Amino acid sequence: MLCEIYKSSKKDEMYLYVPFIEQIEGQEPVDPLSVLSDALRQAFGRATFVMKLELHENRKLARANVLHVMDSIQNRGFFIQMPPEGLINPNAVEPEGLRGA
Repeated sequence: MLCEIYKSSKKDEMYLYVPFIEQIEGQEPVDPLSVLSDALRQAFGRATFVMKLELHENRKLARANVLHVMDSIQNRGFFIQMPPEGLINPNAVEPEGLRGA
């Protein structure tokens, strides 16, 4: 399974895995966030392309089970990798969209 990975503009270490869709010349590009609900889109922020990756059952991923990722992409159309617990920096700059809240 070929997928694309995007990083969140609102939360460090949050990534979106979506199936790779080949762009056809003359057609509008597909928005990778179109598979997400409005609430998830809002929480994710802008999607910045990171890489294209071939997933298969023998591939190791750093923070997720590849079979879980593949199942989620096939059944839901996406997989969101959340930041690992314990990496919250209390001195970090406030995420985009939350300033002045």
